[in-house]
Amino acid sequence: MSRKHLFRPATHALTPTGGFLRGFAFTLNPYIGCAFGAAGGCPFCYVRALPVAHAVEGPWGDWVIAKTNLPELLEKELRKLERAGKLHDVTIFMASATDPYQGIERTAGLTRRALELFVRFRPRRILLQTRSPLIERDRELLRELGPSVIASITIETDDEAVRRALTPTSAAIARRFTTVQRLRAAGIFTQIAIAPMMPNHAERFAAMVAAAADRVIVDTYFAGDGAQGRRSRALGIGELYREGWFAPGAEAALLAALRARLGNDRVLFSGEGLNKV
Repeated sequence: MSRKHLFRPATHALTPTGGFLRGFAFTLNPYIGCAFGAAGGCPFCYVRALPVAHAVEGPWGDWVIAKTNLPELLEKELRKLERAGKLHDVTIFMASATDPYQGIERTAGLTRRALELFVRFRPRRILLQTRSPLIERDRELLRELGPSVIASITIETDDEAVRRALTPTSAAIARRFTTVQRLRAAGIFTQIAIAPMMPNHAERFAAMVAAAADRVIVDTYFAGDGAQGRRSRALGIGELYREGWFAPGAEAALLAALRARLGNDRVLFSGEGLNKV
């Protein structure tokens, strides 16, 4: 499917946050829009219910905007935080409303330039959330950031049939596990985000996760949409549950299997776990 790539300046880089992301001071979204998923985006994506989904005419999932001046804005804002003596207390979630490794990142390089700035102006913590193996390109920068960065890779299921049905343009499950293993082997703290959890084989999935990551976070549609499930219900996720994806509460089996292998400290759940930075 052809995606529309647009280039526009932004008014700021860092956005103050709170609520569901209360553990972070700011979010950073180098792009607006998303090119993962089939036409119209992933069916479970709560961002489709937000105003940002209407930044461009056309369905969510069909377009991506690159914030052309993001590196310049970010450097200015980081310098200001440094001058105020606040930089080393800053925590940043990257990214809350899009994946920072959109396909256009290969040429636009906005996420990479942000990481280069973080090496120079070091926040306390950056959580880099992606489903793309393109993150491997930046291994050396992530290594340089050391304990300041968490590389969090989304892997919603261990079942390739589910992945092909719901996120067909995302990398295969095995490929994403390889990315996690390569990052961890490079000395980078790695997290697998089973978010949102899709149908899975709990024991098999837990074994795969335990062999790859430093820790894991499990989230569901209703727990993790940032609005106590209202956004997910508005998008009809309840109907999808009833069509047999899996019943609410099914996360208990996966959590139990993960904790049996990794222990309680390395298995986190939803907002409380996400904000453990």
